[in-house]
Formats: sequence, C-alpha cells, structure tokens
Amino acid sequence: MARYDDIEEYEPELKGAGLRIGIAMSRFNIDVSEGLLGGCTAELKRLGVRVEDMLIVTAPGALELPLALQTMAQNGRFDALVALGCVIRGETYHFEIVSNESARGITDVQLATGVPIANGVLTTEDDDQALSRMAQKGLEAGQAAIEMANLQKFLKK
Repeated sequence: MARYDDIEEYEPELKGAGLRIGIAMSRFNIDVSEGLLGGCTAELKRLGVRVEDMLIVTAPGALELPLALQTMAQNGRFDALVALGCVIRGETYHFEIVSNESARGITDVQLATGVPIANGVLTTEDDDQALSRMAQKGLEAGQAAIEMANLQKFLKK
C-alpha cells in the first residue's frame, strides 16, 4: 500500500497467479479477433495465469458477446472476463449500433454481476487500423482483467 497524505492507497496489482479468467471472442472479423486473442492470452500467461485457469468461448459477433459474458459471470467460475472482437466501420449506420450496443451490454453485465470485464472489442475505421491495434489491445485487455480482478478481491476484504 502506498500512502498519499496519510491516506491509504491501493496499488494496482498485475499478478495473475491463481486467477480464473474467461474470454468471450467474436468470430466476426476473425483474423483480428484471433490477433486480439493471441495478445491477450500471451499477456495473461506472462502475468501468471495458468492455461488451466483460462476458458475461451466464441460468439457469432460483438452483439452476442454480452449474453455469453453474462452466463460466464453468473456461473461463479471466473474472477474476471475479457470480451474480444472487432467492429470495422462500413457504409451504413450498423457500425454505430453494433459498437454502442456491444459496449453497453458488456458494461451492463459487469455492473449487474460484479464480475469485471475487460472490453477488448476494437472499433475501427478500416482493416489497417484493426490489424495495427489488435496485439496491443489484446495485451491491454488481459492486463485490465487481472488488475480489476485483484482490485475486486481487495475491495471485498
């Protein structure tokens, strides 16, 4: 614990040992989703999460991720979850609907269940942006899941 003006302060912790992490991945834009998954799982392992403590499930697209995440959160098996996918802008309003509603659904699930969900769903203008961001965004989602799982454990003490 750090101290700031004599006030206890929680230090973020990126230790994944003993944590159980569930990953829900969209199969739409699968190449990008798999790039996100590679970055995420590599980082989870680097931070100490055992392969045996991870589960990957897939859903058809980003709009279906919240339901899969809700079921995973409700079963009590996971300390944190990760949502992975990619929504690339097209020529219609559908991009905004999918981007906004998937993000809202993911947020709603974590608030309703108390299980942290790292939102690793990319929303990009084109394929090049998605491909250039996927590994880093996957890594960051893995880190966020671990940090939030540890924070929740601390806050529930």
